[in-house]
Amino acid sequence: MKNWILLLFLFIYSVGFSQQANFWSRSELGLNLGQMYYIGELNPYTPFYKSQNAYGLMYRLNRNARMAYRINYTYGNLAAYDADSKIPQNVNRNLHFKTAIHEVVGGLEFYFKSYQLGNPRYPETFYFLAQIGMFYMNPKTELNGEWIALQPLGTEGQTGKKRYNNYQLCVPLGMGYKFSIGKIMAVNLDLSIRKTFTDYIDDVGSNSYAGQSDFINHDEPSLSYSLSNRSLDGSSTERRGNEATKDWYVYAGASVTIKLGNGNICWDFK
Repeated sequence: MKNWILLLFLFIYSVGFSQQANFWSRSELGLNLGQMYYIGELNPYTPFYKSQNAYGLMYRLNRNARMAYRINYTYGNLAAYDADSKIPQNVNRNLHFKTAIHEVVGGLEFYFKSYQLGNPRYPETFYFLAQIGMFYMNPKTELNGEWIALQPLGTEGQTGKKRYNNYQLCVPLGMGYKFSIGKIMAVNLDLSIRKTFTDYIDDVGSNSYAGQSDFINHDEPSLSYSLSNRSLDGSSTERRGNEATKDWYVYAGASVTIKLGNGNICWDFK
């Protein structure tokens, strides 16, 4: 008799536990798709200038009805051309670049009101997004139909460890809106700007041009020098970049996620 009571207790406990929210029922996995663009010396003002397709993966762990942890991997491209500028000095500077961006970031979604995937009482919310992470960049320029990586050339006279790193920190900050579709699917709409700590996404940082003598110890001194100053009038007296500012980039897009497990939808709402 005692054995039957024990078995009944274990059965009731296991059923009850399986209905509670657990790691898998709080977890979501999905895909991102959107646009990415750059803000810096070659595009100081214009939103969505030369915006490029971006896509990636998202994992979310729902902490409670007002907050979730979130990790993203995003791949995209950035580009800008002085030839498109409305500023005469920039047009004369005549620089351009493109770079692939590989980004991994993690952080928090803070909900403006209670939200819970699959619960019709809490189907949607606006949210604030705060993350931190790293990205990889490799700015290139075109010369005679070939795209050439600029970091190894040290186009501002940098040598050795003075060259900027291709791996950089970023802090995505933004807003979004999310809503449930049925019991297991959610859609996010994001707009977030990436604060960075580098001025070389575009390979342009120094106020002034380096002189030809600054490239003597470079591996390819003539190539480095020729790509450092591509101004239409050949002048090196005008400003090359702006040392007082850093580069930024922006992501805008949508995500679709799927809940990875089953569990009671009555979460802890604290």
